Amino acid sequence: MTHEIVINGRFLSRRVTGVERYGREIIPLFRSSYQLEMTRLNGFAGHTWEQFALPAKLNSKSILWSPANTGPLLVRNQALTIHDLSPLEHPEWFQQSFALWYRLFLPALAKRVRIVFTPSEYMKQKATKRFGIKNVIVTPNGVDISKFHPCARPRTFELPNKYVLFVGSLQPRKNLHGLMKAWYEICHEFKDTWLLIAGATGHVFYKMKFPKVERVCFLNYVPDEELPGLYANAQLFVLPSFDEGFGLPVLEALACGAPVLVSIGGALPEVVADAGYIFDVSDPEALVSSLRQCLCEKDLRPALKEKGLARAQSFSWRNTANLIWKTLHEI
Repeated sequence: MTHEIVINGRFLSRRVTGVERYGREIIPLFRSSYQLEMTRLNGFAGHTWEQFALPAKLNSKSILWSPANTGPLLVRNQALTIHDLSPLEHPEWFQQSFALWYRLFLPALAKRVRIVFTPSEYMKQKATKRFGIKNVIVTPNGVDISKFHPCARPRTFELPNKYVLFVGSLQPRKNLHGLMKAWYEICHEFKDTWLLIAGATGHVFYKMKFPKVERVCFLNYVPDEELPGLYANAQLFVLPSFDEGFGLPVLEALACGAPVLVSIGGALPEVVADAGYIFDVSDPEALVSSLRQCLCEKDLRPALKEKGLARAQSFSWRNTANLIWKTLHEI
């Protein structure tokens, strides 16, 4: 039987973060024809479209790919990409209604679909154990090195000469309070260096308030075209998360030649391997000492940059797109 590949494009109506980038990068790389179903609806109306209107557009030959954590429960001939399980494991990090929806819905969907894709081996093991399923395939995130490279320059931002960079949603999982506390303890040692925080607060996350700390600048949401220049000119990129299903900003930073400092949270050690400096997020002093060491040791950052550029070469959106396309046709 010839399959008709249909893509659940509900995610295309949302602001681009790591989850949305995954689908946006992969879909244009599919080599053959496919049907893309989209909606401009969000919130409850978006859920309703996905659960009832989208299935009505399919037929017996259709294979649906849902790239962004959710899909219609009515459709069994479906591949679902699950990026992380935070709403199930840490509902306190999210708005109550959002966490409740995922805790009720995602286990049922994961057990019903034909294939589950995850962005990392770490997530594969978690999904296999959590849902009691075996049909899980790792489809890693990638990076476009024609856009993310060491020669990238800022387009509109006026940046400090020296800065430490964080990129990600402003949510509890990212451990930003830990980062702010660590910066408070060492910022007097690096008086010409700033901490730049690029990211916005999503409506599904628990609302956070941040203390005022010297030489910290919140850039809010940064559009895609500005990100490479931010990464490439950073003295250090830091992602101190408690948990990550992959951590796409880390890979983008590596590709831009930024020295990378990450926690042991989730898949981050899997992504950076030996190309980044890794600290224990359970130790409150570890981030302080790691930041200080990365900023003080002049030979450390060039070594991390060289390893990072090599590491980024091993992640390809094209390879991931080919794997997904092949799998969809084998369902």
